[in-house]
Amino acid sequence: MQQSALAGLLLILGVCAACAAAPVRPAKPAHDKQSFAEIERGRYLATAGDCAACHTDPGGKPYAGGRPVETPFGMLLAPNLTPDRATGIGAWSDEDFVNALLNGRGAGGTRLYPAMPYTYYTKMSRDDALAIRAYLNTLEPVHNEVKSNQLPFPFNIRLTMAGWDLLFFHAGRFQPVAGKSDEWNRGAYLVEGPGHCGLCHTPKNFLGADETDNVLQGSVLQGWFAPDLTGDPRRGLGSWSADDIIAYLKTGHNRISFATGPMSEVISDSTSRMTDDDLKAIAAYLKDQAAPKESPPAAVSAQNNSMRSGETIYVDNCSACHGPGGKGITHLFPALDDNPIVQSKDATSLIRVTLEGAQNVATQAAPTGPAMPAFYWKLSNAQIADALTYIRNSWGNRASAVSSGQVDDVRSEPTQR
Repeated sequence: MQQSALAGLLLILGVCAACAAAPVRPAKPAHDKQSFAEIERGRYLATAGDCAACHTDPGGKPYAGGRPVETPFGMLLAPNLTPDRATGIGAWSDEDFVNALLNGRGAGGTRLYPAMPYTYYTKMSRDDALAIRAYLNTLEPVHNEVKSNQLPFPFNIRLTMAGWDLLFFHAGRFQPVAGKSDEWNRGAYLVEGPGHCGLCHTPKNFLGADETDNVLQGSVLQGWFAPDLTGDPRRGLGSWSADDIIAYLKTGHNRISFATGPMSEVISDSTSRMTDDDLKAIAAYLKDQAAPKESPPAAVSAQNNSMRSGETIYVDNCSACHGPGGKGITHLFPALDDNPIVQSKDATSLIRVTLEGAQNVATQAAPTGPAMPAFYWKLSNAQIADALTYIRNSWGNRASAVSSGQVDDVRSEPTQR
């Protein structure tokens, strides 16, 4: 569909949705915004929601905004959430804030873009939203004017979001599932609500909305592949125990995997600061997610030329750390055999880590973050493709081959080098 036609469709839908919009609900009595318990609960919820990840620019003041948020449609800048009245949310009413968080409508009814995950936050309770507001009110007011909308035409027309919301946004609070434990329901609330895990880990359609038939099955975002979180034993969490999930979220690594890329920030700023009970609840919920019903790909034959070349490259460049059999070293270098991330349906993250290297996140529980060197300067696209094809199809692994063109696509993207 051409962009002009798409814009026209969304504008028409937007006008229809705007005409049908329900009036804003009258404000409820205010909470005690000075209550330490209320403020502390809000701080914890903001941490669980990883709000700082977008709203704190590296080197800037907390929650003062200005951090670029890359989307498939262009760039947005996260707004200022400090209580500055001119450039932050200090002049917003509580109802404005609740409406933004739960309904995707800012002060004055301004439609928000779903890069701000109101499609997930809508499952939060009003009380939790007000607690977050109480916490944000305690921050240092920072005068930092941010023009959030940096999108090109026609995506910079906010009215188009009325059509998008009509198609894809279903407002409503979280409802506990009967027959499930309190722990499971707490985990569901955290994953589906403030944690907004599906924003990264659920595939998106051509309009950037979740593919609801493929929830938590992995997706490419900002040059990384967020892996499958279902119970798939080969490329999901089926081979992880609940304790493995808890260790990963608490420390940044476990007996199978290490956190790098965008997940490093999620762990350092959010999950590592959550309570053990909440991490157990998240693990209970994730361990109950059914694996998709699909056959694994056929393994690439060991006699394949790429496999033979890749084995030599692996022995020369990778085996010193990851071992000749891909076993790695526990809590130092991740194992590559039977590793779900290695076998992901998309090799983007593996390619990026091989090209650019990686630094495992350091947390309070595990302050030493092992690193992997970059190989962009040493190995060609074809050599990296062969090495990854070998790794993805050895020691019991089964995954599609990696091509030199795929490596070149990642190498050609802007990097932090």
